[in-house]
Amino acid sequence: MQQYLISFLIFSPLVAAFVALLLPAKHVSSFRYLTLLTNVIQILVLILMLLSYDNSKAIQFVEQQPWITLNLGTWGILKATYFVGLDGLSLPLIVLSVFILCIATISSWTVNQNVKGYFILLLILNASILGSFTALDFLLFYLFFEFMLLPMFFLIAIWGGPRREYASIKFFLYTLLGSIFILIVMIGLYISVHDPNASGVLVHTFNLLYMTEPSNFISNTILDPNNPWMIGPYNGRLWAFLLLFVGFAIKLPMVPLHTWLPDAHVEASTPISVILAALLLKIGGYGLARIALPVFPEAALYFGWLVGLMGVISIIYGALNAMSSKDLKRLIAYSSVSHMGFVLLGLASLTTEGVTGSVYQMFSHGIISAMLFLIAGVLYDRTQDRMINTYSGLSLKMKSFTTMVLIAFFASLGLPGFSGFIAEILVFLGAFRSNSATGILPESFAIIATLGLILGAAYYLWTLQRMFFGPFNVKGHISEDQIFDLNTRELCMLVPLAAATLGFGIFPQPLLAIIDPFAKYLTEFVLTTGKNLTLNL
Repeated sequence: MQQYLISFLIFSPLVAAFVALLLPAKHVSSFRYLTLLTNVIQILVLILMLLSYDNSKAIQFVEQQPWITLNLGTWGILKATYFVGLDGLSLPLIVLSVFILCIATISSWTVNQNVKGYFILLLILNASILGSFTALDFLLFYLFFEFMLLPMFFLIAIWGGPRREYASIKFFLYTLLGSIFILIVMIGLYISVHDPNASGVLVHTFNLLYMTEPSNFISNTILDPNNPWMIGPYNGRLWAFLLLFVGFAIKLPMVPLHTWLPDAHVEASTPISVILAALLLKIGGYGLARIALPVFPEAALYFGWLVGLMGVISIIYGALNAMSSKDLKRLIAYSSVSHMGFVLLGLASLTTEGVTGSVYQMFSHGIISAMLFLIAGVLYDRTQDRMINTYSGLSLKMKSFTTMVLIAFFASLGLPGFSGFIAEILVFLGAFRSNSATGILPESFAIIATLGLILGAAYYLWTLQRMFFGPFNVKGHISEDQIFDLNTRELCMLVPLAAATLGFGIFPQPLLAIIDPFAKYLTEFVLTTGKNLTLNL
């Protein structure tokens, strides 16, 4: 029974989407409750999986079924499998996904335009996200990765703001470009890797676990690490790593490949912004940790300084743009760019602390960013205005709302006691230790990155001072009657997120115990295997 739990998580939303497709569009409430019921069932299944998960074991809840087998004659056999599983990297992101998707459904309760289409797309997106975080076959991962583009494109283009078409097309083109880079590498790996368990015949495979083992590469193929022709700039594995890095960095997003994100966030509706920031950005970091680093360990060592440098640039540049933003939602979007830079810095350090902090940052930022975008959505639902300078003294009229804002802002700027502090302190420890432990990152990277914390405190505290303190005042067309405190539905969304960021800030050990074995494995594997494969660099 346990081996089918992941498949149940992935395909139950698709079954619900099919049921929704058969229901008449006039039954508006049925689509909302059907989606929420699916989310609740997923939560119950996830609890069952957490109770059975063993931190001492590697990949668990594995399901591997034959999927595609093609005999290509002299070219050998093409083999792809339906291969899914969970480990210390994917389990925290699955927990985050199931939790955030339920919150997004509650946030979607106010959607009134084409409700049937909206919730069907939301269910399809649900399946795509969970599939991406659990796939251990590269082709399967790529299909889930690509499949999420379509529902997100339409969710922005149809239910977004005034410039929704521009934002959705920009999002689609940027992500598609990254997908093309990833596709090129996937084809190269397919050509170069064989199934070691196949006897007497050449079987090409998309199995990600086989791709991490140098002995599974076919001699003299394009990505064979022992290919004598791949010397210096002609080393195809270096170029393959860079293509993967750019492909996943677009999704992360990393400066200067980030420009699609602020537009998408500003134009997307609140629940879609929540999913975009909390979940879709994490697929970029997940792809680097799951595919790029373990498959090309020598390239990860060779370009570690570049990954770390781009992380530092993203931290500072995103924070400076957040400080200059006049739109609250745009400020939060740029803060996401800054905070995802810590993911790059932690991964680039290739220390256990850094990688653990990177994964913890993905989880923590998912919770905090969801809370921040819900806060912006609450204000916009009341006044249709997100401009920071429009408001003053909101704490006098919205006390519960102000409490949630304080928790979200302090968590995001990394105040001790919140999950953001745990993530960032681990990344900094890893970045500082990287020079002595691995020789990859200079200590100056960590020192410069600390400016991101100072800038984060500056733009959050400045926003608090302008919007929530001082005499109550609103500008323009907004009346005082439009300013009122949180209702029950909004509290149901924000209170669990606030509790989560506090809980994982005060008691981080349960999550760290899950992540740590993966972080130790990844760093030891990349350092050991990468150093053995540096002959042609």
